Amino acid sequence: MKIIFLKDVPRIGKKYEVKEVADGYGRHLVLSRVAEIATPQAVASVEKKKIIDATQKKVHEELLIKTLESLDDTVITIFGKANEKGHLFASIHKDDILKELKRSTHIDMHPDYLILDKPLKELGSFKIPVVINKHRAVFTVVVERGK
Repeated sequence: MKIIFLKDVPRIGKKYEVKEVADGYGRHLVLSRVAEIATPQAVASVEKKKIIDATQKKVHEELLIKTLESLDDTVITIFGKANEKGHLFASIHKDDILKELKRSTHIDMHPDYLILDKPLKELGSFKIPVVINKHRAVFTVVVERGK
């Protein structure tokens, strides 16, 4: 069965990808609204959606590149519960940093642009790089003990 993925499915297919899968698995994906059957009309509409998404992503990247300069030397503070040694009970991930960045600076960006090797697990100050194409900025995340 030939299907079109409507969402990313790990190790199977990416959004808008047309792929041949087993009939039973294809039916499961279609019923769970993760994919649709690849008819000629559906393939044509997906190609249009791909082009629209690509142009929107390019415009969004260009706007982010312009705001990268204002992001340099920005400091955001995140509060977390920690023990006496300064280790956090719950680590801080990319999504947490991006939510706080959006709340404090009104900059909305995709998690792929944020370079974070591993979640933050301690109190302190951390330099977080942001890379969009060849443009780079660094902002500071301060993790403090919360309530």
